[in-house]
Formats: sequence, C-alpha cells, structure tokens
Amino acid sequence: MWDKDPDLDDALHNPDQGRDRNFTLFSLRGWVNAIAIVVLIAGLVTLFVGYPVINYYSHLPSAIKGYNLGGINGTGQIPDLPNLPGLIDPDTPASAMTRTGSDGKTYNLVFSDEFNTDGRTFYPGEDPFWEAVDLHYWPTGDLEWYDPSAVTTKDGKLVITLQEKQNHDLNFMSGMITSWNKLCFNTGYVEVSISMPGSPTAPGLWPGAWTLGNLGRAGYGATTEGMWPYSYDSCDLGTFINQTSKTGVPAAAATGGAGGSQLSGLPGQRLSACTCPGSDHPGPKYNVGRGVPEVDIIETQIDVSRFVGQVSQSYQCAPYNYQYNFDGTSPATTIYDSSVTTLNSYKGGPLQQAVSALTDISSSAYGGNGYATYGYELWADPNHRSNSYITWYTNGKPSWQITSATVGPDSTSQVSQRLIPEEPMYLILNLGLSPSFQKQDFKHLVFPSQMFVDYVRIYQRQGIQNGITCDPSNRPTAKYISQHLTAYSNPNLTTWGAANFSFPRNSLYDGC
Repeated sequence: MWDKDPDLDDALHNPDQGRDRNFTLFSLRGWVNAIAIVVLIAGLVTLFVGYPVINYYSHLPSAIKGYNLGGINGTGQIPDLPNLPGLIDPDTPASAMTRTGSDGKTYNLVFSDEFNTDGRTFYPGEDPFWEAVDLHYWPTGDLEWYDPSAVTTKDGKLVITLQEKQNHDLNFMSGMITSWNKLCFNTGYVEVSISMPGSPTAPGLWPGAWTLGNLGRAGYGATTEGMWPYSYDSCDLGTFINQTSKTGVPAAAATGGAGGSQLSGLPGQRLSACTCPGSDHPGPKYNVGRGVPEVDIIETQIDVSRFVGQVSQSYQCAPYNYQYNFDGTSPATTIYDSSVTTLNSYKGGPLQQAVSALTDISSSAYGGNGYATYGYELWADPNHRSNSYITWYTNGKPSWQITSATVGPDSTSQVSQRLIPEEPMYLILNLGLSPSFQKQDFKHLVFPSQMFVDYVRIYQRQGIQNGITCDPSNRPTAKYISQHLTAYSNPNLTTWGAANFSFPRNSLYDGC
C-alpha cells in the first residue's frame, strides 16, 4: 500500500498494524456508536411498524358503525376518519329517543338523520349513510333519469327535485338516494316525515319511501334476478321457474294469474332452500332460503275519482298465492280504521305479489307546506315465525297490520309459508314518474316538483343487539356481495348471467 507522504489528517492513508491491532470491549467511543445505531434502528422500526399498529388499536371501530355496515364499503370511497357523523343525529329532539310499539314494548332510537345541515350532496363517497344513484330505473318503465345532482339538503330538509329536463335521452330528471350496504336494519320501526310533491289535483307523480333486502341493489337488475321479491325458506315448487314443475304441476299455475294468465313469470328462486351443497350461496347454510323482499313505507298516488291523495303501504313477496289472494281477513290481517284505509285492489302480477292497503292522506301534507309521518314496525323471529308481523303507520296512527298468517301456505298454488322479511333491509327515497304506477296528467302536472323529507328515524325493540347492520350473522351479505361485485357495481347488467354468474342448481328441479 502506498504510504509515502500520507495526509497527516487522514489515518486511513497510513495504517499502523500495531496500533490497529488493539481492541477493548470497554471503549467509550464504541459503546456510544453502538447505542446510537440501536436507537436509530428502534426509531425506524417504531415509525414504520409500531406506529401503524399502535394507531390501529387505539382507533378500533365500535361494534356498530355508522357506515360500511355491510362488511365492505359499497362505494369504495369512504375512509375511516374521526368526527364522522354518529348513528343518531344530535339534532334529534329528546322526545324522539323512545317510542312504544304496537306490541306494547319500548323501542329505542338507533339511527336518525334530521337533514338539518344545508348543502349536503350524495355523490358516491360523499355521505356515510346515503348515496344518490346515477341510472335509469328501467324495471318499472320510469320516464326519468335519476341523477345525483337532483338530491340535496336545504332549509333543514332533504329535497328531491323532478325536472322536465333532457338527460340520457329521457325527458325528465329526478333523484333517488339509498342506504344500500351502508345502513340496514332487521326488525324494528322506521319512520319518515314527508311533504309530498305536487298536489292531489294533479296525478302522475310517484314519490316513494321504501325498503329492500340488502342482497339486491335497487336499479341493478343482475342483483335482483331470481331474488326479488322472494321471502321464502321452503324447498318445494315455490322455488321453481314460474312456480311450475317440469311436468306442469300444479295446473293452477298456468291460469292462476290475472284474467286466467300465467301466475308467475319469475325465473325461480336463485338462493333457495333447495340449493345443492357446495354451491355459490351467501349462507349461513346452503339450504337457507335467501331473497330480496320489499316493504314499502309509502308509495303515493291520487284517487282520481275523488282527487284525494293516498299512500299504498305494501309488502311485495314471492312465491305467490293463487290469483294473488292473501288472507285479508281478521285476525290474520287488521285494518285499524276502515274509513280511511282499505285493501288495495291491485294484488300483483307475474313479477310480484302485492300485499297492500291504501290510506287517505291530508291535502295539507303537500308542497312543502305541511308534513305527515309514515312508517312501519316489523318483527321477524326465525325461531318463532308465527309471531312475525308488520304494522304500518300513517301520521302517527296504525293503518293496517299483516301477520305470518296473512301469507301462509296455499294448497292451490302449492306454495308454503312466505316469510315476514328476515333479511337486513336498507332504505330508499325517490321521486319517480311512471305510467306503470299511475297515468300522468301532464296538463296539470307542474315542473319542477319537489319531495321534501324532514327526517328518517329507525327504532329497535329494547334488548335487541346488533340489529342495525347489513351483515348479520344469521343472514350474511358482505362476503357474497364482495364476491359478485361485477353485478353489484354495473347497473347496465340486467341478468345474473350477463355478469358471468350462474344460478346454483336446485336439488328438486335440477338434481345435485
């Protein structure tokens, strides 16, 4: 090694074997260097490994969250951030924290939205509870396009505006918000305060506040095929295509519909109690019948013979009774005041059975000038199904009630008990326009028209645990939805097959 004329300030240029050979364990400089290295490594480990772990366990979510209740984030956009709204709106008055149910039991408030913050919008990812859809609701032949811009909050109300405005080759634009896969409940009482759009002298608007089973996403046809409006847990021909066996049994199904037409046009229950073992099924077991029942808080129409507003309060279900005739007699079914509430003459068609009643409403609860409350109380116990019921309310008073006996077995159509819904149900608020619901009187309809919602509140019977979730252990949905996101994220897919999925085999119809 070159050692001539080394730099005096750089010992590396002039190594000394004698001096460099000395070593002591008790060198102060060595220990200082070693400690510095250890501290540096510990700091880096804490920063990149320890901090994320500490942060996670110091911010664990509660057992019931105000969003993402389905086990996945339906929009993929909502982060877990502090200071997000709680389940109970702080603007809810103390007097609304409890109520007494039709069963005489105490119900506690578990969710509320008073819509008192003006300027809220509901584009995907903007709200923890609600999302406005961007689609054409083709299943009911609507005349409008649902656009997120049509829904906002103003003057302490949720406002849905229906305009005569071209959008996506349609002549009208309106709004629909849903709590799909974010906020659901199983059993309980749900109530909305609404001022109806338009007036009772101008028929044709279709305001709605309704609920749907979480396994079906409203407007996403692939998710509802073979699911809506099934509420059935029996393995028999009620699960078959058109409620008919391959040999044409029962014969009544061929002529049991309106005017002697075919009773059912459904493709069969996709997730039935007849599902073969090992099939694509959400559980909790492969042989538990699952579906997407619909319970309508209200759909509003006009009785044009009197020009009086009416709300239809309905349970849409499948499979069907012969000629859609449910048991409308007491004690199975109760009408509380026959002077304002009557059974609906429309009982269903090939795609649904409508267990429905109509209740007159005041003309003062229109146009943002006055409000009325509407709701339903649902109790469903899979272990004691005979005790299940739904009681609908109009302006604080019970209007009508159905029980499990209302939709019991039918020997003519050969179907078994239809269930009072046991699925987790989510909420939908919308203002539509469809000739399939009521003919439009365009001469008197005024645009824009607005539907105002003062609040939404959900209560549950005292003692119920984890009843406000989209993914209950006895009727899970999260894993199934996450495994079929193609269908749940594309409203242009109208069938399950279009999403590249197939119906599981039915052990009675197909064999396993």
